[in-house]
Amino acid sequence: MKIALMNEFSQAAKNPIILNELTGVANKYGHTVFNVGMDGDNDNKLTYVHLGIIGAILLNSKAVDFVISGCGTGQGALMALNAFPGVNCGYCLDPTDAYLFAQVNNGNALALAFAKGYGWGGELNARYIFEKAFEGEKGLGYPPERRESQNANAIILNDMKKAAGKSLIESLKSIDQTLLKDAIKGERFQKCLFENSQDAELTAYIKSVLA
Repeated sequence: MKIALMNEFSQAAKNPIILNELTGVANKYGHTVFNVGMDGDNDNKLTYVHLGIIGAILLNSKAVDFVISGCGTGQGALMALNAFPGVNCGYCLDPTDAYLFAQVNNGNALALAFAKGYGWGGELNARYIFEKAFEGEKGLGYPPERRESQNANAIILNDMKKAAGKSLIESLKSIDQTLLKDAIKGERFQKCLFENSQDAELTAYIKSVLA
């Protein structure tokens, strides 16, 4: 599995800590991590709105399979990611949230609170969240006897979201283009997208915007 980590400006200083915990867990399960957001306060400035844009691009292009995002409370990143098609982001404050999201909702992104409630042992909570998010098989249901109905509802939600919204390219064309350009100008994001994308049309569109 390919996992993208993205931090916005208010929590950029925590990126090395979160990256270390995520990479440690990902390596254990044979996953690869791409650090595509801000890695410090002096990096290209991104807000949680930008994270929604680049998260949607990476997921829809299949450059990555999963996104770990967040902001001060996690709420802004959650809303920004879920604003786009092809993204099903859960809100995660503790390892139980991560486990239940993986088993019940089986989505492709998590939004964490990197400031609210992040105190002594905060890096341990992040580590345990990642362990529960990525260990074992997803979509097994909780409790297990409810697996069939829970999986069916996850599919229904995905289909409903597709029917209710535009395609990602149409969505990107509809938003403020300055906002879009600011979101996609990061070198690590571009490297992750261009080296791993499986959607030629979406990749070509992003390149045309950058040009």
